[in-house]
Amino acid sequence: MKKILFVCHGNICRSPMAEFTMKQLLAQNGLADQVEVASAATTSDEINAGGHGNPIDPRAQRELSKQHVPFGQHYATLMTKEDYGKYDYLIAMDSENLLDMNRITGGDPDRKEVKLRQFTGSFADIDDPWYTNDFATAFKQIKEGCEALLETVKKDLAQ
Repeated sequence: MKKILFVCHGNICRSPMAEFTMKQLLAQNGLADQVEVASAATTSDEINAGGHGNPIDPRAQRELSKQHVPFGQHYATLMTKEDYGKYDYLIAMDSENLLDMNRITGGDPDRKEVKLRQFTGSFADIDDPWYTNDFATAFKQIKEGCEALLETVKKDLAQ
C-alpha cells in the first residue's frame, strides 16, 4: 500500500482538489485499493479554535463538479510531523507549502517532499485559487500533476 498526502496552505482548495482528482484517477486505473490518498494544511487558517476544519471551498466544489470529479465530505486538517512517517509521497502545491512542510516535518531525509508540478517536469507553483479566483487553471495544473504522479506510483507499485 502506497500513501499520498497532498498539502496546501489551508486544505480547502488545491489539496482537496488534488486528493479527489487522484482518487478518481486511481479508481479509473484499478489501483484504488493499493493507494491511500489524503490532504492536509500547513497552517491552521481554516481550522477553528475548537479544532474543526472548514469544508472544501464552494468554488473548488463547483470546479470539481464541473470536471466530473466526485468528492465527499472533507474538512481541513493540519499536517503533523508524524505524517512524514505515514506517507510515501508528501506533495506540496507551491514553494511556500514545500518550505512549510519541511518546517513541520523537521527535514526531508528520504526526499519524499516535492511540488506536484515536479512530476510533469516543471518546478512551477500551482497558484492559490483562493486569491486568484482561477479555479479552472488550478484544476488543470492539478490534474496534469496527478496524471504524472500516477505514472510514478504505477512504477513504484510494480517494483
